[in-house]
Amino acid sequence: MIRYLPICLLFLFISNFSFSQSQQPRSVLKKQASIQSKKAGAFIDVNAPGYLESAYSIEKLVKDVLISSGTNTCITPNVSNVKITPNHAVGDANRAWGYFHKATTNFPFKDGIVLSTGYARKAGNSFESSNSDTNGGGSDADLAQVLGVTESKLYDAVLLEFDFVPTTTQIKFNYLIASDEYTGTFPCNYADAFAILLRPTSGGAAYTNMAILPGGAGPVSITNIHPAIGSTCGAVNQQYFGGYNTTNVETNFNGRTVPLTAVADVVAGQEYHFKMVIADFNDHSFDSAVFLEGGSFNIGVDLLGPGGAKLPSDINVCDNVPQVLTASVSDPNLLYQWYYNGTLIPNATTNVVTAAQPGTYTIEVSVPGNPCPGKASIEIHGGTTPEAFDATLLLCTTPDITTFDLSTIKSSISTTPGAIFKFYENQADAVAENNNYIQNILNYNGTDGQILHVVVSNGGFCRKLVELKLLKEETPTAQLKASSIQVCPGETVTLTAEGGNTYLWSNFPGTGNMQDVTLYQSTVFTVYAIGEKGCKSLNPATIRIEVTPEIISPLADVEMCDGDRVTLDAGAGPKYKYKWSTGATTQKIDVEKWGIYTVEIDNGYCKKTFSAKVMGAAIPYVIGIDYQTSKKTLTIAAENPPMNNTPSSIEYSIDNGITWQQSNIFTGLLDNTNYTIQVRRVGTHCIGTFDFFTLQINNMITPNNDGINDVLDLKALGQFKNFTGSIYDRYGVEMFRFSKDTPTWDGTVSGKRLPSATYWYKFTYEYPKSKTQMNWSGWIMLKNRE
Repeated sequence: MIRYLPICLLFLFISNFSFSQSQQPRSVLKKQASIQSKKAGAFIDVNAPGYLESAYSIEKLVKDVLISSGTNTCITPNVSNVKITPNHAVGDANRAWGYFHKATTNFPFKDGIVLSTGYARKAGNSFESSNSDTNGGGSDADLAQVLGVTESKLYDAVLLEFDFVPTTTQIKFNYLIASDEYTGTFPCNYADAFAILLRPTSGGAAYTNMAILPGGAGPVSITNIHPAIGSTCGAVNQQYFGGYNTTNVETNFNGRTVPLTAVADVVAGQEYHFKMVIADFNDHSFDSAVFLEGGSFNIGVDLLGPGGAKLPSDINVCDNVPQVLTASVSDPNLLYQWYYNGTLIPNATTNVVTAAQPGTYTIEVSVPGNPCPGKASIEIHGGTTPEAFDATLLLCTTPDITTFDLSTIKSSISTTPGAIFKFYENQADAVAENNNYIQNILNYNGTDGQILHVVVSNGGFCRKLVELKLLKEETPTAQLKASSIQVCPGETVTLTAEGGNTYLWSNFPGTGNMQDVTLYQSTVFTVYAIGEKGCKSLNPATIRIEVTPEIISPLADVEMCDGDRVTLDAGAGPKYKYKWSTGATTQKIDVEKWGIYTVEIDNGYCKKTFSAKVMGAAIPYVIGIDYQTSKKTLTIAAENPPMNNTPSSIEYSIDNGITWQQSNIFTGLLDNTNYTIQVRRVGTHCIGTFDFFTLQINNMITPNNDGINDVLDLKALGQFKNFTGSIYDRYGVEMFRFSKDTPTWDGTVSGKRLPSATYWYKFTYEYPKSKTQMNWSGWIMLKNRE
């Protein structure tokens, strides 16, 4: 498609030209050299002999400088009939066209073609006092027609024309206008103008002007692009005005526009005629020039990034991030094929491909039937981005250490082998990765809270930007004190640390400054002081708490019997002093009463109280007796419980403690006599008693009233408690019952004599002192005489 200039813009352009037609030719003004313009390298180079391109013909300049891929054998033949007007020779010093190079200036284009209404050489090189030369050019009917002005108002026109056959559906190139018309009020009246005229070579179509401002803002002329001038001439499209040539000296013109782009839709494979023309308006004074950027005229294929921007010939991609490559041509009537490293990519037949790995990607766009496709290639260089993380570096200052060693933090920022680090103070410098990085990283005088910007790279183009926060604080000095440095065993000490914000204890968990500890042995305690930001004291604070030897005593619970005496021994020790509950102050005391006795022992530093229970001892006791009636011999069995866990011997008495003997056997006892048996723990008053009655029973009674064995007489047992008994026949039938009231049996039952026979008896009684229950049984022969 051909883009046509909107009618409203033509009217605007005609209005500007009509306004200026009444102007008279002007006198040339001499420029005054500024300090900047006198400096070497202040101007671009134009037709300078140091460049091969300065000797190129206009055809070679178009093909090898202006057109991208101009050396491509398929594209170059598509450009023909290159013509320049006025047709100045390459060797003409005052020619109106030529080659420019930015040299050391900040001019926005590296190089390209310049067309001037004066002498091209005066566009740069060095300071010129005026730019008002007649280049031999005249007017141009096509320019006048497109702009709608009288042809006679155009002067010094220079025209660049050529035919070409695009292999794409769109063409474009970059340019800017510079002019001496940017002087005084001239931009308000003198419309020096530039047009880019395009039409098919056949069909008789009118020219389309590509040199129009974006958004329908009008043609490219001095009167349509300028800032406000005075109070009567307001700014027009000021956003496209690049500035006056004052501080930034680049050309010999007084001002210029910003870089502009001309774009037109075309039909791929159809031949077009291209005509670029710039001319002075209304007089020969105050020249203007157009600068066409080298390589920006594209009649083939470009590769575009995701944002639609043209990609360079090679790009760097890290970590195999997929890259979407788009051909600038999008037409369903064209043929597309992508290649990777020269090998066809199967099914890649659209204008878009996703590059998933490094290498060279090429697209060929063909017009059906045309053997020369449009080509575009891009080389993707791959790399791996090192892992990198934000980090914090703490400097703990001492009188000898006051600066940061940044090398110590590298391993915390990245563990990727071979990673290269550059530390920057300024983030913009880090983003640009210029040479303003910190040179001496081993001795950097940073400040607390300062943020450094660290570029971590793989040594190539893959890099990651992270932040390093610097923290700085004085190394603390730890101190430690205790509530007491000498304590008694089991006593609690409070330790208090000073000098830090938190603390690292060797003996305790936790980070507080106070610790309570109960001690039983002497111990050394240590603690490091930790600053608010984490700095640790170089040395710990140390304190030793002495624990005095423990006060010990052999004092123990003891047993004794009533009437005995025991000795309580508190034990001896260094500097021991005693205070008994009895008031005694000696090591030992003798006690005669049961109870609890305490003693406080003081060694001059610690005091400790011990106690002992004096308890009643278990007394020996009779567990059994064996009395041989016929022999009148008594054998005693007794139990002697240990006293104070110590076995001991016992002795015996049956005469109420008058005499004692070691033997438990007594002889010569009297019949029917009550004896009190005593068993005593030797050397004590621990005496157990047992009552025993030497009962003598005849085994036969003859109730014949002769006064001899007439009855079974148990009157002697009546003195004992709970006395009871019975007589049984051989069948177990009770014949008689004894009691205190009926202590004798005469062989009768209810007044009747029983037959002579053997009968059985049982009786019991209880000793009043020992409460021992006695049980007797046996037989008796009853002989009754008629």
